[in-house]
Amino acid sequence: MTGLGERLKAVSSRLSRSTGSGARDQQPDTGLRAALQGAVRLALRSPLYRMSLAGKRPAALTLMPADPWTGDGQRGLQILQGNFMACGQSFPIDARVWAPVGAHDGWRADLHGFLWLRDLVATGHEEGRARARELLAAWLATQGLWDQVTWRADVLGNRLTGWVCHYAYLADGLPADIQGQFLDQIAMQARHLARVALQAPPGALRLQALRGLVLVGLALGLPERSRDRARALLVTEVKRQIFADGGHISRSPQVHQAVLKDLIHIRDALHRARAEVPSDVIVAIDRMAPWLRFMRHGDGGLALFNDTNEDEAASVDAVLQQADGTGAIPASAPHSGFQRLVSGRTVLVVDAGSPGELDGTAHAGTLSFEVSFAKERLIVNCGAHFSDRSEWRRVQRATAAHSTVSIDDVNSAEVLGPCSLWPGSIGQRPRQVTAVMQEQDGHLWLDLSHDGYLSRFGLVHHRRLFMTAGGEDIRGEDTLSPPAGISRVAGQRFTARFHLHPRANAMMVQDGTAVLIRLSSGVPWRNMPNRSSSPDH
Repeated sequence: MTGLGERLKAVSSRLSRSTGSGARDQQPDTGLRAALQGAVRLALRSPLYRMSLAGKRPAALTLMPADPWTGDGQRGLQILQGNFMACGQSFPIDARVWAPVGAHDGWRADLHGFLWLRDLVATGHEEGRARARELLAAWLATQGLWDQVTWRADVLGNRLTGWVCHYAYLADGLPADIQGQFLDQIAMQARHLARVALQAPPGALRLQALRGLVLVGLALGLPERSRDRARALLVTEVKRQIFADGGHISRSPQVHQAVLKDLIHIRDALHRARAEVPSDVIVAIDRMAPWLRFMRHGDGGLALFNDTNEDEAASVDAVLQQADGTGAIPASAPHSGFQRLVSGRTVLVVDAGSPGELDGTAHAGTLSFEVSFAKERLIVNCGAHFSDRSEWRRVQRATAAHSTVSIDDVNSAEVLGPCSLWPGSIGQRPRQVTAVMQEQDGHLWLDLSHDGYLSRFGLVHHRRLFMTAGGEDIRGEDTLSPPAGISRVAGQRFTARFHLHPRANAMMVQDGTAVLIRLSSGVPWRNMPNRSSSPDH
């Protein structure tokens, strides 16, 4: 399509149940910065720094926090069979497993984080315990020195969490000398984590570091002032990261679920230790659980916004059960920037906000939406790539990978490549995103707009969505128009994409003037383009 007059209508379409009729790419470090970072790395790997972490070896753990999360038994069996898979990579478990050639940072962080211990536990095999001890002994023998990735604050927090929660699983039956090394490492890494926890990137990774700091403080019986400091740091991060509507600052349903799991883990560990649970943590959990329900489709899985992939409904159910919250699903999530239309068995979720600031999960998907009917997905976004460095991951963050409108296949927000902290970020983004919901006689209207194309093309994207009472008729209209006093750039091509779920089959009907979409259950929906826009109201 090409531009047509002052107002460009990208799509005016109707979908009904058929009844049979920011910032630029990170620049290279300056010579001075690189020299300083190199000096810091050398200092952290030096014998002097290691000596600074020395202290009295604890005789035993005073508390072993429980792990509230059941592992993946299938992944545990893969580990037993001699392969470790993470972030799209797989390497054999052999003498080189702790530093295999070609492993990217995400894979190494997962392995060195030791949270896969719960996967071995989930196998129910005694061989799992033997494999865990074998890997622990190898780690203690070869990995005691500081490393830029494997001693990163979030990885350290995960490792200490895994170690103290599964201490009995690991330590029972170990030779006395290895048990001693194990306790030495827990205490030494706890001291290091206390120094560097806030060096973790702000967001979910910092909460992983702080979870480790809280749990290891309980496990080692550290002085109350140390545990108070850890709780205070945790409260500061919770206040910073959780919006008033319960959403996480990343705006990623998947990251949100992971953060909620971490806060539940901390809450339960403090309860078991008869220690005070900060009220801000309790309030955050109570707010986050309804938001997680808000982002579910009829199949129980999460909507695919901002680096989220389809997950088993059972995993979401487990988190919500542990959250023990009773709050109702909110009508909207204005602080985190999402809207939800529900009628009958139809659910429609819309990204009505500017991309998030943290965690490298932000996609250029403003005003994109997903639709599910009953337990089947109909219109979706493309989700996330499982690798943290693949170019495919950048492709799936693009506007074209979302069910929305793009101009000249330019992203509505600037998608940047990986940097040292996380696998991707956002530069220039929409500055103003609006969303207004109205309801009348059970019918729902949602009027939205974003200005992500204003600076480059002089156009604002307006999207209007309508759902009838009963949810069996969805209509949408997209309009690209210049604000008053702004001259648009002539001649742009624009595209409206509606990505169908892989299990939704489409075929042309009515001499090619309409599309029939049949879900795997056999339920048909019919696309009826070029109809009038949603009814006036």
